[in-house]
Amino acid sequence: MTAGSALDRVWTVPNLLSAARLGLAIVLFVAIGQAWHGAALGLFLVAASTDWVDGWWARRFNQVSRLGRIFDPLVDKVIICGAYVLLAAAPETSIAPWMAVVVVVRELVVTAVRAEMERAGHDFSAALSGKLKMVLQCAAVALELAARVWPDWEPASVGMRPLATLVSWAAVIATVWSGVEYIVAARGLLTGSRPSA
Repeated sequence: MTAGSALDRVWTVPNLLSAARLGLAIVLFVAIGQAWHGAALGLFLVAASTDWVDGWWARRFNQVSRLGRIFDPLVDKVIICGAYVLLAAAPETSIAPWMAVVVVVRELVVTAVRAEMERAGHDFSAALSGKLKMVLQCAAVALELAARVWPDWEPASVGMRPLATLVSWAAVIATVWSGVEYIVAARGLLTGSRPSA
């Protein structure tokens, strides 16, 4: 199989996992909307773990594809943005509405920049800051759901709500930082000059 045909594959295990994760996202949103917090937490943890599995599988078994490079991050954004918006709508939450706005705007901007970079033939894979941002966002969502399931639990003598709030702030800081880093990396494209490597 040539490199070109390998990149054009559609029916790969990572792409199927991403499709399954998209289906899980829909069920997750229903669970959050219906205040089924325990089910929502379980669904979110499964979705987050399959995100790690499909990336590992793609690299381990050489199943990286053009579709996967677009589909996988798109599903990630659907899950995170949807969860942030729905969780921010509750009267008592560690994820403030403005935090959800920051996350959604950052994802829209980076998605647009990445699409243009990929169209121009430049690799625009996730940087370390983007991966850290994703980890913190997932932790913020999971802790917020856990705080709704076990409001009186105090891991390490810290209440679930204060811990969820702390991680939510860390996630927002990482979100802004990684967004700025992506825009700086793509400044050549944005200004019409040659993009930096």
